[in-house]
This record gives sequence, structure tokens and C-alpha cells, in this order.
Amino acid sequence: MVKSRVLEERLIKIYKAGESFFWIGGPGEEAFGVPLGLLVNKGRGPEHDWLHLHYRGTPTLVAMGMPMIDSIRLMMNRATDVSTGGRNFSNHYCYPEWNVAPVSSPIEVQYSIALGTARVQQRHKTKAVTIVTGGDAGTAEGDFASCLVWASRPGMELPMLITVQNNGWGISTDYASQHGETHIADRGKAFGIKTLVIDGNDPVESYVRLKESLDYIRKTGKPVLFEAMVSRLYGHSSASGANLEKNQACCVRQFEEKLLKLGVLKSKEVEALWTEYEAEARAAQELVRGEPTPAAESVWDHVYANNESGDWRLY
Repeated sequence: MVKSRVLEERLIKIYKAGESFFWIGGPGEEAFGVPLGLLVNKGRGPEHDWLHLHYRGTPTLVAMGMPMIDSIRLMMNRATDVSTGGRNFSNHYCYPEWNVAPVSSPIEVQYSIALGTARVQQRHKTKAVTIVTGGDAGTAEGDFASCLVWASRPGMELPMLITVQNNGWGISTDYASQHGETHIADRGKAFGIKTLVIDGNDPVESYVRLKESLDYIRKTGKPVLFEAMVSRLYGHSSASGANLEKNQACCVRQFEEKLLKLGVLKSKEVEALWTEYEAEARAAQELVRGEPTPAAESVWDHVYANNESGDWRLY
């Protein structure tokens, strides 16, 4: 959780220093995202879990083993960026070797795309799960509704963990003025989908309830609609300033205080942890600063493939 927070705050500093064009990320969602990443059956192919994340998925990928420098290269649009070759926004990750589908800029389309990998897993009769994440405001999109319909068809239910990280805001619009339902998870009840709402700022509750949900899906092959109440610590994105929101609960500091009080950690250990990751993030930025940006001739990389005859074909 500390590593993810330090990374996100470094990305904000990169933006504010004028070394990047845009920032959007997940500080405040570490207590949910990190447990999710720790529980993923990581690998490539239908026997492993598939992840369809949105742009607040950094904590999950850090927990899965993503190096800080990968995120910084993406943020600074360097040709060395393994996710997009330096041609997409911050936190728009893609890791085929881990079944992490490309993060899309149009909001919530991942909910309908995820149906495809879940269907493949079902056909292969694996115990793998398709995990899809998104925000509360985006559930107004038709893709979310379509996901609930297709995931719950009687006799054709799909092995999906459908999550909503509810931070109470849709850019500048508050949740209460837009939603007639008490909880977004309530929508799943009409489709017979197992639902739950948790405190996403509590990493222990997140880990336990995520594990229970994933175990249920692996056993039954049926979906779960999972709503986590989380914080939004730096606004929606750099479009709203990316400044610290002091009235929001900080899950990292809260858990840190709890561990200190219980004697699990000592103050010196906590300080060393923050210092270690800050040094790693700063060193990565300095290294990436000297790396090249995408060349013009690379514009079609990963879009077209050159076959043996020399003809170009669209993937």
C-alpha cells in the first residue's frame, strides 16, 4: 500500500513539474486494490484470472509485481513504456503476460469487454475468474447494465467478479445527487447476482471479503457484484488540480496507525519504508527522464502486422 501511494504521488509530482501531460490514478484505493492484486491467479491464458481494470488500478498491479518504473515510463510517454509504447495516458496499463487487458479511456466499456474473457473461461471449464473494476459514476453507462444482464443469464452464468469502487464522486458531481438506489450493488439483486458492500478503506475486510467472493466464483462459476466504499484523495485527475483532499479518509495512514498501535510495526520501520520507496520512485524518474519518446515511424506499432508477403493487415 505504501509503495503504491508513493508511486501515485510521484506521478502527480511529475505532472506538476511539467514532465507529463495528464494524471489520473488511484490514491485512496490502496486498501481495496492491493488485496485484490494479492489474490489474483496471475498468468497468461484462460486457466488464469483475467483483469479488466480502469485507470485507478495501480494498487492492484503494484501488488501483482509491477515495477514502479513501468508506471513512470507510461506517465512520461517514453518509448520504453511496456504497456503502450509511450502513446497513452497515465495508468492505462496492459500486461498480456498477466492477462491484464488494455485500460481504455472511454469509461466503463471494460464491463462489456470482460464478458468475452469470462465466456472463454467458462468454455474451457477452468476455475479462473474474470475481474472487472470501475467507478461509481460510470455505472450509469449502458456497458455496466449489459454486463449484469449477460453475466447472469440462467444456466449461462459467467465467472465474474464485477467490482465498483465507489468514491462518492463522478468528476465534480456527487453520488447522492445522481443515484436513486442506496447502493450500486443493489442492482445485482434483480438479476439474482450475489452482492455485497464493504468498507474499501479497510485492507483486512477487503482481503477477507474478496477472497470469499473469489472462492465462491471459482466454486460455482457464478458472478458476484462487489461494491467497495473508498476515498478519492487527489480529486478526479489533474483536470481538477490533483490536490490533496484533506476531508477524505486516508486508508494507508489509518492502517499504519493501527499496526503501530498493535505493535506490528515500529515507527522507525514505517519511516524506513516510506523513505525506501520514495528513493526508488525518484531514481526511476531520473532514469526515465533521459529515455526517448516515441518515434514517428512507430505510430502503427501494435496496430498493423507485416505478414510474409509484405502486405499490411489490421489485427
